[in-house]
Amino acid sequence: MKNSRLIIFASLVLAGILIVQFNQIPNLDKQLEQARADFKQAKANQVKSQTIVSSPKSQQNQVSNSTKNVTLFVDKFSNQPTSTYPDSLKGLATQKVIYELTQTFAPSVTFSDKAHYDVPLIGVKNAWGSDLEYLVIAKSDAQSVAYTITYDTDEKQVTDMSRLTLKGAFDNEK
Repeated sequence: MKNSRLIIFASLVLAGILIVQFNQIPNLDKQLEQARADFKQAKANQVKSQTIVSSPKSQQNQVSNSTKNVTLFVDKFSNQPTSTYPDSLKGLATQKVIYELTQTFAPSVTFSDKAHYDVPLIGVKNAWGSDLEYLVIAKSDAQSVAYTITYDTDEKQVTDMSRLTLKGAFDNEK
């Protein structure tokens, strides 16, 4: 009799434990889903961190390629007649910039067939972001001309430019 009471008591305790465990299953499912969501978020953050850490090299390459394109742009517009701008600068600059060069800058700067402009100085003013800003100096025997140029790395073309006045070492206009 004592053994049967002990078996009944043990069975009731085991049944109670089993009922408690079954009641905890929904909570455990919620905890599992939360752990999976946290894992996905941590994985996404790791990928984002790796991108941020590796971006200076890609930004360096982007600035280098953009600098080459801006140098080519300045070399083309300063060593060609204004009548060829729409064709020769297509793809290097927006239509707005080409129009400004033709209508505004060109009459105030002498771009003759005999004068050859070199680009001795091109400096990056702002290297972070999708719009890079450059300071460019084009120099010939007769004059030096300075520009600030905005280059859009997404569009891969010059989107804005303005002419600056020169003072000091580059001021050799006659």
